[in-house]
Amino acid sequence: MNIRLVLNLAGIVLVFSSGFMLLPLLYSLYKGEDTSALVVSLVLTLFSGLLLYFVNRSQRNVELKHRDGFAVVTISWLIMSLFGSFPYIFSGVAVSFTDAYFESMSGFTTTGASVFRDIEGLPGGILLWRSLTQWIGGMGIIVLSIAILPMLGVGGMQLFKAEVPDIGVEKIRPRILDIAKSLWYIYAGLTLTLALLLMLGGMSVFDAVCHAFTTMATGGFSTRNESIAFFQSAYIDFIITLFMLLAGVNFSLHFYALRGKLSRFTRSTEFRFYCSVVLLSSIVVTFSLILSGNYSSVSEALRYATFQVASIMTTTGYATADYEMWPFFTQLLLICLMFFGGMVGSTGGGMKQVRILLIFKQAYRELYHLIHPHAVSALKLDGKSLPKETIGGIWGYLFLFILISVFASLCMTMMGVDLVTSVTTVISAMSNVGPALGEAGPANNYSAIPVQGKWVLILCMLIGRLEIYTVIVLFVPHFWRK
Repeated sequence: MNIRLVLNLAGIVLVFSSGFMLLPLLYSLYKGEDTSALVVSLVLTLFSGLLLYFVNRSQRNVELKHRDGFAVVTISWLIMSLFGSFPYIFSGVAVSFTDAYFESMSGFTTTGASVFRDIEGLPGGILLWRSLTQWIGGMGIIVLSIAILPMLGVGGMQLFKAEVPDIGVEKIRPRILDIAKSLWYIYAGLTLTLALLLMLGGMSVFDAVCHAFTTMATGGFSTRNESIAFFQSAYIDFIITLFMLLAGVNFSLHFYALRGKLSRFTRSTEFRFYCSVVLLSSIVVTFSLILSGNYSSVSEALRYATFQVASIMTTTGYATADYEMWPFFTQLLLICLMFFGGMVGSTGGGMKQVRILLIFKQAYRELYHLIHPHAVSALKLDGKSLPKETIGGIWGYLFLFILISVFASLCMTMMGVDLVTSVTTVISAMSNVGPALGEAGPANNYSAIPVQGKWVLILCMLIGRLEIYTVIVLFVPHFWRK
């Protein structure tokens, strides 16, 4: 591995991160807040980025190798989270480095798990930076993936999927830079549109901008202790539900929609599956809430059910109700939806809809072969046959997801965390959702988790965000051998 090349690229990432720190700094100046924490953080981040870049600038024209790419993606997320924690440390809002790094990693991985008890008591500049980390991480994972993964020979132009080639994201433009620009324009345009719609619903400019950042990133950080429930607005619930679902859609489909090719949506098997899961889950949760007596009217039950289904499945993690007060069946269903996540090429986390869909298809094909043992059938997606390596990669991903989740849950219980909290926080972290059950439910936060447990969850957040293989491959001995 060319460590100097990796550090050179990591330096560029830090320089861009320091540029984003200008926005909360300017807002703090406007509000008359203490800006020292943000100034020091910006200077340190910029200086470190420039230092890494110029010290290793001799590597600028060196070809990025297979191993270097994996290291760049993982190290970039680790180093961004480190420097992103500085505003929390220097402002004193985080009681320890662990809490600051946890909050920063939760932001950049768009998990939305928070250790802050009183969010509304935080300075405005810190709240804006907190929301901005999720916005950066949301599209940043796609941009890094299309810039790095194509060079690794593990999936061509596909976003996110080093292990599932030829699924989900097409060559919407011939050049990587053009694709990145197009997706950023769409991402920024949807964010601006959402902010304006939220302001029309009565949100302040600050709240609207922060929630637009974290909604489009499917992150879930809110400026309010009660999350979206604070606003008590059916209009705001509807708008955020709509944009959470849009953020969970493959962004290449949005690109084609802007070009008038709406048929791309109906032709996408994954999109139809995504919509079916949302619709069916919302109906089931609605009826469950009515039968249990949690809500008296169908419209009220539908409003809260649809919002929470969209929030959990797209891994945003907002809350308009304390779903721990809902029936156990409904809670378990929401936990199951954490696994589904968004579509491939979206800002959502989880296993991704396409993997779940193909697992169902493969299971059905096995049953069909039991009935017709001599039949020849191919596994297809959008009318195209998939190679055996593809489904093998998905089963490998599922195995690693379950293995890591079980091991991490065991580690959490060893630290004295109760079983429900241990299992659900690990699943939530691996799927980048945020709220879980037990001590980390929607009405609580992660401050009660032991220090060691927070580091376990930090690692789970990183592994889940970077699609498991990208991180785990660094722990394989052969990776480090020449």
